[in-house]
Amino acid sequence: MLLKEALQKNTSECTSLYAVREDSTNYTNNESKGNLRARLLKRIPLERLMDLKIDYAFKQLFGNEKNKEITVVFLNAILQKTGRDHIKDISFKNTESGGEYVDDKQSRLDLLVLTNADEWINVEIQFTNKFEMIKRSIYYWSGAYRRPFKKKMAYQELRPVIAINILNFNLFRQTNRFHTTYHLYEDDEKYKLTDVMEFHFIEMPKLLKDWKEEALDPWNDVLARWLLMLGMINHRNDEIYHDIYKELEEISMKDKSLRSAFQNWEELSMTPEQYLAYESRLKQVMDEEAAQREAELRAQEAEKEGMERGLEKGIERGIEKGMEQGIEKGIEKGLEKGDKKAREKVARRLLAKGMEIDFVAETTSLPKERIIELQNI
Repeated sequence: MLLKEALQKNTSECTSLYAVREDSTNYTNNESKGNLRARLLKRIPLERLMDLKIDYAFKQLFGNEKNKEITVVFLNAILQKTGRDHIKDISFKNTESGGEYVDDKQSRLDLLVLTNADEWINVEIQFTNKFEMIKRSIYYWSGAYRRPFKKKMAYQELRPVIAINILNFNLFRQTNRFHTTYHLYEDDEKYKLTDVMEFHFIEMPKLLKDWKEEALDPWNDVLARWLLMLGMINHRNDEIYHDIYKELEEISMKDKSLRSAFQNWEELSMTPEQYLAYESRLKQVMDEEAAQREAELRAQEAEKEGMERGLEKGIERGIEKGMEQGIEKGIEKGLEKGDKKAREKVARRLLAKGMEIDFVAETTSLPKERIIELQNI
């Protein structure tokens, strides 16, 4: 991706680690790269890095007390869109919650933190579309909202909960934007009902689409650079975005928090015990995805087989009664959702019953030439 020519020379040093910087003067790629450039990853190839879209890897990097500073910067980059005050500090909380189902003893949130502003932030990263994502997010939000409520507490003591959902799939057809936010508003005048509820949805495929179309500027968009880091490794398709790495490597010469994130990511990926646990979780996620796909294919096959059987049964009944009208009606019902293969199967059965070519062609909507071919097979 071409870097913007408007970036200025002689930039000032980076501001506070916690600040979400949008001033292009803080990031320049016009200085001598020979003086600035150093290998971002020193001991590991890109292929060896964990895919941060797998919940285990994400939590190990961003849910670790020693990495608190980069987690604060990452969260500020997301929350800047809705104008919330910058987070200065967070404390990590137990991520076990009430089960989704009656028999579930607990569910595990990916990342739950309490900010210095006494606001809860729940971050969920979903590698696979398990459907009902919106309802799942509301369910997790409600658990985090009511969980601190104890006996003799006043309702005014309940604190805002911000739900951030990072999705490895597209969810909303209504927009091409990769980051959308939601609140409760009055229907007509659109004023906000409350600030205790806020939802963020980030769709990674849309982000990568913008990157490929050169619609992103990670030099001046803090959130874009952090999300590109999440999207750089795709172990589902064995795909590595070397161009993203090259861009982020240059940016990291100025962005200390991004550089620190890469260094911790590298260290995490090089720890044998951690990588073994990651691979186990990756396999589980991929197996679940494969099982889901297989179930979908089986359902489609069963539906198709059911239509074909219904079609054949309708034809047989029509022929047995000797009623041409009955035959056509049975065929018509089957063909409403049938395809060429089903029509050819019907044609062969009609031909086997001794039906004329013209009648078979008219009934199945197949060309007469194809009927003749089927008759000679």
